[in-house]
Amino acid sequence: MKTRILGQGLEVSAIGLGCMGMSQSYGRNPGDEQAMIQVLRDAVERGVTFFDTAEVYGPFLNEELVGKALAPFRDQVVIATKFGYAFTDDGKTVGPSSRPDLIQRAVEGSLRRLGVETIELYYQHRVDPQVPIEDVAGAVKELIQQGKVRHFGMSEAAASTIRRAHAVHPVTAVQSEYSLWLRTQESEVLPTLEELGIGFVPFSPLGKGFLTGTIDTRTSFEAGDIRASIPRFEQDARQSNQALVALLAQVAAGKGSTPAQIALAWLLVRKPWIVPIPGTRRIERLEENIGSAQIELTDNDIAEINAAAANIEIQGARYPEHLERQTGR
Repeated sequence: MKTRILGQGLEVSAIGLGCMGMSQSYGRNPGDEQAMIQVLRDAVERGVTFFDTAEVYGPFLNEELVGKALAPFRDQVVIATKFGYAFTDDGKTVGPSSRPDLIQRAVEGSLRRLGVETIELYYQHRVDPQVPIEDVAGAVKELIQQGKVRHFGMSEAAASTIRRAHAVHPVTAVQSEYSLWLRTQESEVLPTLEELGIGFVPFSPLGKGFLTGTIDTRTSFEAGDIRASIPRFEQDARQSNQALVALLAQVAAGKGSTPAQIALAWLLVRKPWIVPIPGTRRIERLEENIGSAQIELTDNDIAEINAAAANIEIQGARYPEHLERQTGR
């Protein structure tokens, strides 16, 4: 597996692994623990060194899973996790909160669940409009000085907010949704990251599975699958959005690859500091995603994809309105 450099010299595999779906969001039954541990360890064996989790995934279950699975490889991998939510005493999620005292409490829990002494990359999960971003960056700076965190990250933040945080303490990476069917980061965020030397980590780089070509109008989502509530996955939107999958399939046919691999390869050629983190519960999908790092897209390929994609109007919002209000601040 080739490697890439995010901000502040943090080196990771060119393709990471998003771990959220192993514990929540894609059906009532999360992955079997032993099976998920095997997927995580197989990822390491195949060269993946970058793993993404968060305290809110589960909540807490995903960090425990990742910590247990990667314990034998702690000196070989970079584990990223996130703070930024408040919880009730019995562990239910209340909502976004980045008060400095909560950040201090959150880091202790994440360190314990992951079984590490230092968190390599610590993201603010969502910007909290009630807490100045300078206070958040200052709190993470203190954790870095204490040796509990090595790198500061942000998720779903606007360019102006990233600048303000970076002025307090250098931001290593920003994680936001980005793919061929969601390109809103290109206008302001990506130029800002390039200027400041910050890496970019696209989550949902395969459009929550849609860009793999395995979802069509006949697909049904079981209870507990977040896609059942997302406007972009309503039946009419799925039918319209198949045009993008058809484009990827056409390019893939010429490369002897899959639509998912082309979607990931397209991200990799955008910038050398972009590291997508597709998620999966299955070994065969893991291998498929990793294989995208070996695909060579020429300038003509990119021009063809971009020109065709520009004529495809993606239908449906990416989130229900109440969730969308929490992003891009």
